[in-house]
Amino acid sequence: MSLLPLDRPSPPARALRRVAGFGLTAAAALLTAVLTGAAAGGARAEPAGAASVALVVSVDVSQSVDDSRFVLQMEGIAEALEDPGVIAAMTGNPGGTLFAMVTWADRAGLAVGWRRIASRADALAVAAQVRATPRQSGEFTCLGQMFRTVAGTILPAMPVPAERIVVDVSGDGIDNCTDPEDLEAERTALLATGATINGLPILVPGENDVVGAGAYRAPGYGLRATPLPQERTDLVQWYRAHVVAGPGSFLLKAAGYGDFSRALRRKFIIEVSRLAPGRHED
Repeated sequence: MSLLPLDRPSPPARALRRVAGFGLTAAAALLTAVLTGAAAGGARAEPAGAASVALVVSVDVSQSVDDSRFVLQMEGIAEALEDPGVIAAMTGNPGGTLFAMVTWADRAGLAVGWRRIASRADALAVAAQVRATPRQSGEFTCLGQMFRTVAGTILPAMPVPAERIVVDVSGDGIDNCTDPEDLEAERTALLATGATINGLPILVPGENDVVGAGAYRAPGYGLRATPLPQERTDLVQWYRAHVVAGPGSFLLKAAGYGDFSRALRRKFIIEVSRLAPGRHED
């Protein structure tokens, strides 16, 4: 510990001299600041604390999602963020919830950048951003590309650390532009960041009851084996096999686009509240 020269006043004493002509309130404030700085040893201010959960909402906007379905998805996410139960869950943990939204088709893009939701006002502001999101163009359902973008670009841009990372994937179809081994590699890379991947398949009767060979595919597979399953399967089974993974992961289905908002509200509460997902899988 270094000692001050005897003929040199201490920092608090110098502060008292400087504020001799101030009012009592100003003097007290300045002296408090000096004493606090001295006690902290001049330490820098710490960054904002870590969030409890970082939630990436990843939304399919490929060709099967027409304008009306896109609006239903954006409205459903906004309504979920405005729901009192969701707000209580997102703001009830220390540090609140970090939120970002990705839209994806041929490529993935950050539609709503990272925002901390620590109050009702925060949640309503993010809901307004979601509603204002413009439609992204795209034809194919490139899930592997989305995994790569989230792992390589979105998660590294988190403004503060989070205790848990959840990627919430919704869509009405299976990947139709990634080879199976590449899709699994991209998912594995995303899981290596510590993320949990949850699924919300949107079931549309007559459209995606059965998925697999013969489904709409990106160009380039005419001379190669199709990456799509050769046996009849449904979208829920495919999501379980190729999307959902990681600690505490789960799947919750939406019975059509009209059910998207209801399903998402329930899903958000489970994801940020640490509820046992196995009992809520639907």
